Amino acid sequence: MKETLQEVMQVIKLAEKLKYELRHSWLSNGRRESVAEHTWRLSLMAMLIEPLMEEKLDTAKLLKMIIIHDLVEAEATDVPAFDTLENEQVKALKQAREQEAIDHLRDMLPRELGQEIHSLWMEFEEKETLEAKTANALDKLEAQIQHNEASIDTWLPVEHGMSFMLGKHTDFHPVLKELKDMIEDEAEKKMMAAGIQTAVLKQGQ
Repeated sequence: MKETLQEVMQVIKLAEKLKYELRHSWLSNGRRESVAEHTWRLSLMAMLIEPLMEEKLDTAKLLKMIIIHDLVEAEATDVPAFDTLENEQVKALKQAREQEAIDHLRDMLPRELGQEIHSLWMEFEEKETLEAKTANALDKLEAQIQHNEASIDTWLPVEHGMSFMLGKHTDFHPVLKELKDMIEDEAEKKMMAAGIQTAVLKQGQ
């Protein structure tokens, strides 16, 4: 048991990096957000939104998937979505680094536990099951909520249009679509208050 706990402790210690690995997201008080903070609120969102969905989801799997998904960033670091939006080379490099990281995490842990974490991460990436699609949708929505809460001065021009690109992740489910519409409406109002014209941005999506 001691050897097993030592293996688990390696991953727990590695995960500490997520407390200081910063995302391209600012909080409402002007501080940058850590990966760990994003994962925490994403988990809370899943707990609050999942009961509103008529389908019976595997809640434990959903939460595990969310907690595990960004664990790879302890080694691969965070790559902003706009960096991979129209750059296949950066996207491929990000995927390769994350795959290497999840393979390493699997091998650090006792066999069954390591394989479970690896399988859950792969399921999230494949986005075929309801739990994986829901986790992915909430991941994107939490990021936009945080974006909306930050000062408009922190927004890059590319992020203006990205605020209206959430539908491809959410529109498979009416509850997630309605939540997406609310979040996009918040983004639009924030931009319009800052004098940013949104009509053209919305047409381009």
